[in-house]
Amino acid sequence: MADRSTLLWLQAGSCGGCTMAVLECGARGWSAELDAVGIDLVWHPSVSLATGAEVIERLERIESGAEPLDILCLEGAVLCGPNGTGRFNRFAGTGRTMLDWVRALAPRAGTVVAVGSCAAFGGIPAGDPDPTDARGLQHTARGPGGVLGTDFRARSGMPVINVSGCAPHPGWIMETLEAVAAGLIGPADLDALGRPRFFADHLAHHGCSRNEFYEFKASAERPSDRGCMMENLGCKATQAVGDCNQRSWNGGGTCTDGGYACVACTAPGFENTRGFLATPKIAGIPVGLPLDMPKAWFVALAALSKSATPKRVRDNARADRPVVPPGRGPGTR
Repeated sequence: MADRSTLLWLQAGSCGGCTMAVLECGARGWSAELDAVGIDLVWHPSVSLATGAEVIERLERIESGAEPLDILCLEGAVLCGPNGTGRFNRFAGTGRTMLDWVRALAPRAGTVVAVGSCAAFGGIPAGDPDPTDARGLQHTARGPGGVLGTDFRARSGMPVINVSGCAPHPGWIMETLEAVAAGLIGPADLDALGRPRFFADHLAHHGCSRNEFYEFKASAERPSDRGCMMENLGCKATQAVGDCNQRSWNGGGTCTDGGYACVACTAPGFENTRGFLATPKIAGIPVGLPLDMPKAWFVALAALSKSATPKRVRDNARADRPVVPPGRGPGTR
């Protein structure tokens, strides 16, 4: 392939989960996937062999403009403390902070990609009381800004692309990088928070295996129950951006398939939720209602749906396995 793109991946305040996710991308593994779409990995702190002076020299060449860089990926929040110095997160061996390196390298990149909700919005490190002053590249949990500022644009003219999630689906990461390398993504392809619309124009609720229970408002009461987790167990899939339930993770499984409520990890500020597995309510009605229908419609339809719930659906919703099979026999209506 004649025209290839260069990719530099840095890790800031992070657990490394985004890297763990993307390493499983594709049947051949991430390295082969990158090579197949014409992306050369300049350096990644967890998977590259280069260390020490060799890496520092490469970074300095990119910073000076002597070596071009097409894609800069950052995984993890930028730790700006104490007092805006960034000294909570130094880049080992360079004598400089990650905050300094990010601000120096981002303007040199053709496109900047925030991988994961930490890099996009601050994520888990920014959870209250946020002792490290963790921020995303162009957003924080409280709104636009971040360490690069709202006016930042990469050499391509693009704002930061936020592949949010904790961790993001490996397909979201790889397909974004592929689109960038192919020149197939522009500002119109991002939502208001900079997330690629190919996954951000969906809700995690779409494709959920529990949707039969949702339609009849047959709700789970315990974590082991098979019913819809929205009413009682804190599930935010009807409000959360992502096509998580339409593409399984690494061959199989999603959060809700595994019996765990969606925590809306693609959204800024999700880390400050308290009581993840309990649904806050006012007058018995969940505070967070679905985004894909008017709230008044949902309240009216919920009452109607509950009155028409088949016994099979109601009984199965409150069990950890199907206790009434489908069919026309007794007890199925």
